[in-house]
Amino acid sequence: MRKPSLATLVAALVAGSLCAGAPRTPAAAAEAADGGGGIPLLAAASSAELGFDLDTVTIPELQARMANGSLTSSALTTAYLRRIQAIDPTIHAVPRTDPTALRQAAASDVRHRRGQTRGPLDGVPVLLKDNVNTRDLPTTAGSLALAGSPPDTDAALVTRLRDAGAVILGKTNLSEWANFRAAKPTSGWSAVGGQTNNPYVLDRNPCGSSAGSGAALAASLAQVAIGTETDGSIVCPAGMNGVVGHKPSLGLVSQSGVVPISAEQDTAGPMARNVIDTALTFSVLSGTARPGDPAALPKTPGKTPGKTPGLRGKRIGLWRLPSLGPEVDAVMTRTAKRLRTAGAEVVEVTPPYQDRLAELEFPALLSEFHRDIDAYLATREGPRDLAELIEFNRAHPAEQSCFAGQELFERALAAPPTTDPEYRAMRAELKDLSRRSIDETMATHHLDAIASPTNPPAWTTDCARGDNDVIPSSTPAAVAGYPSLSVPAGFVDELPVGVLLMAGDQEDTELLSLGAAVEHRLHAWRAPRYLPSAGTDASR
Repeated sequence: MRKPSLATLVAALVAGSLCAGAPRTPAAAAEAADGGGGIPLLAAASSAELGFDLDTVTIPELQARMANGSLTSSALTTAYLRRIQAIDPTIHAVPRTDPTALRQAAASDVRHRRGQTRGPLDGVPVLLKDNVNTRDLPTTAGSLALAGSPPDTDAALVTRLRDAGAVILGKTNLSEWANFRAAKPTSGWSAVGGQTNNPYVLDRNPCGSSAGSGAALAASLAQVAIGTETDGSIVCPAGMNGVVGHKPSLGLVSQSGVVPISAEQDTAGPMARNVIDTALTFSVLSGTARPGDPAALPKTPGKTPGKTPGLRGKRIGLWRLPSLGPEVDAVMTRTAKRLRTAGAEVVEVTPPYQDRLAELEFPALLSEFHRDIDAYLATREGPRDLAELIEFNRAHPAEQSCFAGQELFERALAAPPTTDPEYRAMRAELKDLSRRSIDETMATHHLDAIASPTNPPAWTTDCARGDNDVIPSSTPAAVAGYPSLSVPAGFVDELPVGVLLMAGDQEDTELLSLGAAVEHRLHAWRAPRYLPSAGTDASR
């Protein structure tokens, strides 16, 4: 049977999105966000001005409003810039906005008036993780070493976003060097952006390394954001900040112009507050979207027939991971019950080879990082290679203000080169075992996907202690280069927990379709309340 195309999936999701009914009213949004001081009042005010709820509106709804003239990209972009100005001092997710954002929005408004829109993201504000090259904004990877002149050219994915008419709103903070610097890092901290806070409970961690992208989306500071992942750095921030994150199959989104860790595992991917926006953004990043696609640019809200993909007949393998704690396991039990009620078959599984993957992955990444970061630094002003970068950090106290270590840099400098036979055997074994761990599990149990908890409840941020982020669920898909998708599953007290779905190579479309059905059934999202602290000790 022929696989469904991404365009077909997008058309179905758009139709389902527009038929789902009106989003919550601004008053309902304010009620859901009570307890957060002045922030809920801002959310209600910005929603009232626009006539819809920024927290819950989808890209198809925005495009329908822009098509019928009841919304402009300029008004939408202004609303997000105002939210950044008011909310970001609390969460520190967006260190830099693009001074040309309103000019970009005005150009989109002209295209909408002329009927010359470029696709589903035309006029939609997007935030970029600050390791994605932009020719007109600094790209720092969170490090003062790259805080000078911007890169000479955009990353390939930024070119695609611009060509699609997206409004580049600014840059999000990240764990410095994508959490590949110190042995005990603190996720969400960088010398450039400081510490990003989790919007649900401010003294809790947003997870790394796309921490700013996840936190910004939870706070509705943009419609979508771009993250990057080597192992867990899209899906963990998505899970811990209660949003959706898609790590695409390796190679579907260009890594050209993105600060690297490993070409064997790195990928950029979309993050959003819902699966439809994630899928639409992926269609642009992967080159699937076409200008003027009527499925992506509906003319009238609520008039397109269609429905969200269903779960009946799907077989899902549940990998419980009890090491993440009984509260998370209880969320997974409730998730499985709801999926079964919707007609899915859920069976418990344990993918093999996980201990060996954990043993091999890190040494391989050290060799790959040395090779790939040297190649990237050669394109930028500042340190020209890893050795010079290490010396820069030693000479700049601000680089040591949260944690002083750069043990991973030093170990990478001494690691065997990627031409070494021992390294090559290691990466070959990693590729083989990681793919078999998913392929064999899915074949043995006749599965459509494997599901596991994305994250534990967010731990308390602590520079002295560092992270507590041994989260094994992301590793099989990350090492294999297979797709994974985190969807909100529930809460442990005030702290979000995601369910991570993974499938076989290049099965991104099927995974997004399943994710939309899971999202629809779980209906687990709720707005953050920006609590200063919480009673639950999730810092284990």
